[in-house]
Amino acid sequence: MERIRLKILVVDDTKTNIEVLEGILSKDYDVCVALNGKKAIELTEKIKPDLILLDVMMPEMDGYETLRIMREKGILQGIPVIFLTAKADSMSEQTGLNLGAVDYITKPFSPELVKLRIKNQLQLKLQRDHLHELVDEKTADLRRTLKVMLTSLGSLAEYRDPETGEHIKRTQIIVQLVAEELQKNPKFAQTITNEYIENLATAAPLHDIGKVGIHDGILRKPGSLTHDERQIMMQHPQMGYDVLLEATKELHDNEMVRIAADMALGHHEYWNGEGYPNHKKEDDIPIGARIMAVADVYDALVSKRPYKDPYPHKVAVREIIKGRGTQFDPDVVDAFLAIAPRLPEIYEQFKDNSSEENKA
Repeated sequence: MERIRLKILVVDDTKTNIEVLEGILSKDYDVCVALNGKKAIELTEKIKPDLILLDVMMPEMDGYETLRIMREKGILQGIPVIFLTAKADSMSEQTGLNLGAVDYITKPFSPELVKLRIKNQLQLKLQRDHLHELVDEKTADLRRTLKVMLTSLGSLAEYRDPETGEHIKRTQIIVQLVAEELQKNPKFAQTITNEYIENLATAAPLHDIGKVGIHDGILRKPGSLTHDERQIMMQHPQMGYDVLLEATKELHDNEMVRIAADMALGHHEYWNGEGYPNHKKEDDIPIGARIMAVADVYDALVSKRPYKDPYPHKVAVREIIKGRGTQFDPDVVDAFLAIAPRLPEIYEQFKDNSSEENKA
């Protein structure tokens, strides 16, 4: 199999120097050339070289300034930079090394020395890249393991509450769709990142995990709850939060579990502060909980329960609209309305076996 040729970017305003370096390196590497710092920055972003040979003394933008801008723009990403210069004093060398250069070659240079130093730095880079790949792979494995464990934990509620199983899957889908729609809103662009949406969707099945602490006589009661029973049922957000909060301590404040804890605690809070358990309001309620609040109520409305028949989709949507600005975050409701037309078709795939067909 043909060996992949590594790319070296040579930056020098003197064509003679470039020709010499091309002659030294072109046999073993793909050599790209820039005659000034501006071009070097453009090429680094475009071709992502494996190593940069950077002349210090250049007009308009010297090598030091070029490297400084590269670092500010974040385009190096582990690319080693070797300075080439006629300056041999220690202060110049220290300046270059302080800026992050990995080596300093003085002119006139020995071809064999240049090749050896480049070879050493590229070997170090390849080793670092391999280690990063191993770390990324291990991190991905741990993340997958955590996701499976969280999903399994969320499924515990299904064994206690016959209404919960499909409810978990459906609300998870709604949460992800609403979050993706909210991401388009400039107000949430910094908060609702792709990573946040992935964590939110993974955490969503845990929003009712506190129900495992509720007695079967209340949880499985085939009818409306009494006042006292309702007070006990209203403890499940705090129960779920306490369990998940303890887990975050063991997992060093893992972001995914923290989102799950916030969602469990806050999905029955109201935008106007009249919800439970802590009467939080507006932006004091975590955004994940505000999204789940809408998903949770919509699913409850369109689902069959022992004490009620399912609402048609259009009626449930009207109920969500009625809660805009009182029970629900207005922005979340607007995002929900944008994705609501897709829900009847999605629900056909996740109907409760015991539910009657819900027509829009």
